[in-house]
Amino acid sequence: MIKKYRKKPVEIEAIQYIGNNVEEVEEFVGNQLLRYNNTQEENDYSLGIPTLEGIMKASVGDYIIRGVRNEFYPCKPEIFRITYDEV
Repeated sequence: MIKKYRKKPVEIEAIQYIGNNVEEVEEFVGNQLLRYNNTQEENDYSLGIPTLEGIMKASVGDYIIRGVRNEFYPCKPEIFRITYDEV
């Protein structure tokens, strides 16, 4: 039998990676953050975020979320906006 479920309301902490705030993201995530230089530009990095499922890539504009088990994961901005409200 298929049932319906509602996601429990939960507060999370998050930071948006805007390209020039790698140090701030690193402070949030910790020293496990990986940087991948996309071009020769100084602030053009993709970030490797350590998650429970392994390393996930975060691009400029993505949000980095600290989950309920103190885990981190990236989230695309359009998904973030429809899923979360600022408190």
